[in-house]
Amino acid sequence: MPEPVLGILTLYLNEAKQLEERSVYRRMIIEGKKIGLDVYVFTPADVNAGKELIHAMVYDPASGKWTRKWRSFPHMIYDRCRIQRSSRFEQLLRFRSRYNHLTFLNRPLRNKWTIHQTFSQKSRFRQHMPETLLYQSSADLQRMLKISPVVYVKPINGTGGRGILRIERLKEGKSLYDIQGRRQNRQIISPRKVTLPRLESIVRQWCLSGRFLVQQGIPLRLPGGRFHDYRMLVQKNGQGEWELTGMAGRVGAARSVTSNLHGGGHAVRAEVLLKEWLGSEEKASKAMKSAEKLGLEAAAFLEESFGALCELALDLAIDRQGRIFVLEVNPKPAREVFARTGDSGTYRKALVRPLEYAMWVYKNKNTPSSVKTVED
Repeated sequence: MPEPVLGILTLYLNEAKQLEERSVYRRMIIEGKKIGLDVYVFTPADVNAGKELIHAMVYDPASGKWTRKWRSFPHMIYDRCRIQRSSRFEQLLRFRSRYNHLTFLNRPLRNKWTIHQTFSQKSRFRQHMPETLLYQSSADLQRMLKISPVVYVKPINGTGGRGILRIERLKEGKSLYDIQGRRQNRQIISPRKVTLPRLESIVRQWCLSGRFLVQQGIPLRLPGGRFHDYRMLVQKNGQGEWELTGMAGRVGAARSVTSNLHGGGHAVRAEVLLKEWLGSEEKASKAMKSAEKLGLEAAAFLEESFGALCELALDLAIDRQGRIFVLEVNPKPAREVFARTGDSGTYRKALVRPLEYAMWVYKNKNTPSSVKTVED
């Protein structure tokens, strides 16, 4: 049996051909060699469709250097492409369509609204979803403000905390609201008090750039005033089964309405933050076990709904009573949250699991289904 080849599919960030996760890919190539998996990196721009070859980026651990080599198409593709507003993303869509017959470890998930609607079909998940509306007019904002004193407005395809507004109804005035947020470039918008008509005007303007959700806010403010949530990573293992890789707490930067690390937040071990938040080790442990069960079942359900997946990050809100809410689901998760907590073992596991799963897929390619789903 020839050595299996895994191609990591990514996108350049700009015309200078910069890559966002080059250090992660380097580590994955090194770890792949240890288990007999040949790994290279490529983008749709590197594909020569006529010759059926890829001008791949390869890393040599011995020399510590990246070079370019013409390579055949890989046995499997690990898609790490995130949404961009660029011609590069259009090129990606064409690649996915043309080479749809190849073995992908993971397929794209739909937008946040579609995922919310999918989860809401099942009572098992409905109880863990914050109230959410697709913003179409000020009536949707008003409706959500009647349900919840805190409301978030977020883009249906946003990542990294970009483009989010947080709105809170103030107690001192029935029609006075505190509004703050983070622009698309992650710039923090300082809190300010506005009337309802002014609020409606701001939100209307904010939502002109695309489609947005209006979502119930879960109380997540720590005693020091910062917001927090939890990032849980579930991945397929070397036996093709879903498993919890790890869970970490994220605490937002001062004045930030989100907890994203790219926005200046910091990471804390989940058990430490949960114990502080819920008041006891016992409650923290119970919440983590419930979160793990929810995460594994959610991953299996989304795979059944949308197609092959190999990993998912779930951003969770856990309130003071230990109730768990799924804020977002990310099929192209970063792993640095575990490195930031000092949990190097979990960080390594997060990198290696997709490689071990790729080996499992390769070995099982001749069975009726090469990628396991819930129905198998």
